[in-house]
Amino acid sequence: MLEVLCEVPKVGYGLSLLTVGYLVYYLREAVKPPQLICAEGPFRTFIEENVAIIWSNFWPAFWCYEARAQTVLASILRTITLPHVKYRRELLTLKDGGQIALDWADQGCSPTSPIVIILPGLTGTSQSEYIRCLIAASKKAGIRCVVFNNRGLGGVPLKTPRLYCAANYDDFSEVIDHIKETNRSIPLGATGVSMGGLILGNYLAQHGASAREKVNAAFIVSAPWNITEAVKSFEKPYLNLLLNRYLAENLCQNIRRMESSNNIMFSDINVETVLKSKTIKEFDANFTAKHFGYKDVDDYYENASLHNKLHLIEVPVLCLSAADDPMQPLEGIPVKEARKSKNVALLVTVRGGHIGWLEGFWPLGEKSYIGKLFSQYFGSVFDEMNDIYECHESNDSEELHPTSFRT
Repeated sequence: MLEVLCEVPKVGYGLSLLTVGYLVYYLREAVKPPQLICAEGPFRTFIEENVAIIWSNFWPAFWCYEARAQTVLASILRTITLPHVKYRRELLTLKDGGQIALDWADQGCSPTSPIVIILPGLTGTSQSEYIRCLIAASKKAGIRCVVFNNRGLGGVPLKTPRLYCAANYDDFSEVIDHIKETNRSIPLGATGVSMGGLILGNYLAQHGASAREKVNAAFIVSAPWNITEAVKSFEKPYLNLLLNRYLAENLCQNIRRMESSNNIMFSDINVETVLKSKTIKEFDANFTAKHFGYKDVDDYYENASLHNKLHLIEVPVLCLSAADDPMQPLEGIPVKEARKSKNVALLVTVRGGHIGWLEGFWPLGEKSYIGKLFSQYFGSVFDEMNDIYECHESNDSEELHPTSFRT
């Protein structure tokens, strides 16, 4: 009995050492302020003076700060804690006869309130949990949001045998023009999450200066900047590969649903082969690259990647990435390019996973790191624009661009 009683303190002592060691490691390795990477200039100064969150440590939930845990549990917790959003749906028919849903979160907002277009990720829609997180943040900031659901998603039948990909921004370009036409003189921002960030970034890069006449500022979250490097990371066993296969199965289910419910046939595509795809790269090789006319999947990935296009972007863009993102390793994040850019600012946290950023002891969706950054950034952007317009009205001789950031 005495030996047993002696063992109890030893076990407690061992657990205490492990706990202390875990907390020391957590505080030294996981709790750090994000790194802002951008060339010196008005945009960097604007962020430093107006986006307060960048000066504070990011405290990942200490019980799940590992990258894959952040990725998966963030999705689960946001799903549980955030209610479904009641949208006002607008169906937009595109030039080629295709149709998409624009879901407006504008209830209770002024018709003159600024607008932010949100582009979801690979298989995301307006009810995806991370989109609802942004919607909750936008309401507190008095911003109207409209979610751009890609073709065939959001409950809208596929009208033409054409889907979407990370490199093609034709549909988004039509959406931008439509919203600008129906909301004249209203400030407009855009947010892209994961693959949505690639679509948004490619649009901004290819349109250059002309994009500034339409989009005042942009925000990109968890973009897979260099898709070739992202795919290599995402195919590593075992947890990364499990997440990869889960998303690939969702893509295959979309193809099954569209073919069975819409009587749509994809020409020159072997659908049986597509449905056997086990990874995202296999799906892109069997479907996406062929569907959009690329010679192979590597050609598609090179065209869709954004890491080497920052110098083409002239719209101010704040980009949030995590150094431990399983879908985009640190070596794929364009740090060197961002150091030279006066329009693109990277905000890189040590931890966060992919669209994760669980923060605090018990993270709640409405108070998420992504949501706080979104509201601080766009709230400051639109406030700055109001100040510029007021200054312009009081001094008509002074020409001011609505997306200029003052030092």
